[in-house]
Amino acid sequence: MAVNVPSVAKDQLDPQVHSTKMLVGAVVGPLLAVLIWFAPLALEPLAQRALAVVAFMIVYWVTEPIDHGLTALFGSFLFWALNIAEFEVAFSGFADSTPWFLYGGLLLGEAAAVTGLARRIGYGVIRMVGSSYPRMLMSIILVVVILQFLIPSGMAQVALLAPILMGIVAAFGVGKLSNIGRGFFVLVTYTCGMFNKMILSGGSSILTRGMVENLSGETIFWSEWLIAFLPMTIVSIFACWIIIPKLFPPETTELAGGEQFIQESSAKLGPWTAAEKKTLAWMLLAISLWATDLIHQISPAIIAMGTGLAITLPRVGVLTTKAVKKVNLLLIVFMAGALSMGEVLVQTDAISVLTGAAMSWMTPLLDQPFVTTVVLFWTGFVYHFFLGSELSMLSTSLPVIVNFAATEGFDIKAISLIWNFSSTSKIFVYQSSVLMLGYAYGYFETKDLFKLGITLTIVEGIILSLLVPLYWPLIGMWTR
Repeated sequence: MAVNVPSVAKDQLDPQVHSTKMLVGAVVGPLLAVLIWFAPLALEPLAQRALAVVAFMIVYWVTEPIDHGLTALFGSFLFWALNIAEFEVAFSGFADSTPWFLYGGLLLGEAAAVTGLARRIGYGVIRMVGSSYPRMLMSIILVVVILQFLIPSGMAQVALLAPILMGIVAAFGVGKLSNIGRGFFVLVTYTCGMFNKMILSGGSSILTRGMVENLSGETIFWSEWLIAFLPMTIVSIFACWIIIPKLFPPETTELAGGEQFIQESSAKLGPWTAAEKKTLAWMLLAISLWATDLIHQISPAIIAMGTGLAITLPRVGVLTTKAVKKVNLLLIVFMAGALSMGEVLVQTDAISVLTGAAMSWMTPLLDQPFVTTVVLFWTGFVYHFFLGSELSMLSTSLPVIVNFAATEGFDIKAISLIWNFSSTSKIFVYQSSVLMLGYAYGYFETKDLFKLGITLTIVEGIILSLLVPLYWPLIGMWTR
């Protein structure tokens, strides 16, 4: 992405801890796989071997001795090379529409970044809402929500907004670790990874949709997802707006020369360029088609891929080959490998073993929509501690969740959406690459993230527990 991303890696946050974690993971992963492979378990041979490879993949996803995408590719190769599954099954995720849905979205996001459209929209919203601290907080939240429709990457969103926030904090005349600096940066860092669970945007939500479709055959349309979480999106906007000033009371509420600062920043962007206009047109076309997909029944993946490729064409598009090469293909490989893993688990019936072991305790508790929501949300919250990134959490647990919902008679869409949303709740930096990036700018401390994370986790949990039993039945979505 052509955005100002600070040079930071996970091991820069705590080099000794991360290097130890990588070393342990690099050794434990293969050893655990060998142990499960040869253990005298009362399982079908193919299921046991599949679980051995899955264990290797999970350990590597958690400890990250290599990139998530390489681990996923390695796992697909092992499924095939060790005769656990045929090539068509071991690499089935690469023929699935989901990774290409994300790829198309990333191309659109790259266009919004390199043309300056995303930054122009950001300054435009801030100018409309106002320049006082409360108004600026609201404008920043609204910009984050708008970016969910434009750029399906929380990291890219943070990187685009960070330079704007730096200028605003400086204009307030306060330091990096002032309450104003903390409030702005921890808000953007957290919400860039929160609102993409309420809109079908970002890797985790797209992965959830893909796994549901791949494992159950049920399609979740873009508009269905938007409608299901629309009340939560609206309430969450105001919740964030109220919570931030309480947790980080500003040193001053008025930005001296605020209007002038915003106008000068906007003026530096110059007049609208042809590239920005083209990008906006393609974005609006994609959003319009997504919003009406229940009517025309065109797959969201086809829309994303079609508009994403169109934006690379001569004359009508804006992306050069050089810009296209900047898109993170390992993220696409990771998603394809995770989907392949789910298909192998189903084909070898190893999924039944995992479902019985992991979910048997939960079944008696899931008798009412309210209780179901509470149990799933807080179970996902705790599970996220151990799996690190949200992609690791979802890729390793969704096959179990989907199979559990299908076998126990639950609504697969509803249960999967609740579980996906539980990955929103984070209180530690290591739980998301988006959080790590925001933390790297140095405008807030880990305790600040913990304060906001635990507060919003409780608030979002309460909102979800009311949304599911009271609102979802009105739109035809039931938990059971």
